[in-house]
Amino acid sequence: MDLGSLGVDGMRAAAGALSGSADSYQNEEEVELHWAIKAYHHAETYYNLISSVDNRKLKLSKHDDEIYEQFRKDFPDFDVKVLSEEELKSGDAKTKWRPFCNHFDGQVEDFNFGTLLRLDCTQDYSEKNSIFVTRIQFFAIEIARNREGYNLCNWNKKPEIQEETSDTKKSETKEETTETKDKDATS
Repeated sequence: MDLGSLGVDGMRAAAGALSGSADSYQNEEEVELHWAIKAYHHAETYYNLISSVDNRKLKLSKHDDEIYEQFRKDFPDFDVKVLSEEELKSGDAKTKWRPFCNHFDGQVEDFNFGTLLRLDCTQDYSEKNSIFVTRIQFFAIEIARNREGYNLCNWNKKPEIQEETSDTKKSETKEETTETKDKDATS
């Protein structure tokens, strides 16, 4: 952007806006609500996915291999099973995470977009078990959880998935039995 094209009045207005208190800027409630709904749907979709498939081979992005390799190179001893806010949000943690995250700028779409992450991989999303992180942190930790088998405990955990599966099997068995009887009757 060419600042010279703003003119004197434009620059004064910009300087005045930038010198004001950050507290004077507020997110519109509608924007916050939209983000919360989107984050919730993403979390719900992801949990339903890992609950319904063998997640050890699940691909979250086309960059999974590189994300995982870089994550384990930068964080070789990072325990992905149960996380603490300190490991992700403290000053030291931010210093360690920043180079990792920025490595994927321009490679992973919306790498720094906010998303929800489960702190304990054995549990579903909840207010106590969720933390707000960048999308690349979510990818790194969840790819590691999947590949290292920690998310397997969630596979078939959702009762509605198990019920649907057993209802489908019962229905298929019933249809096969009916088809067999129909064939026998016409023979």
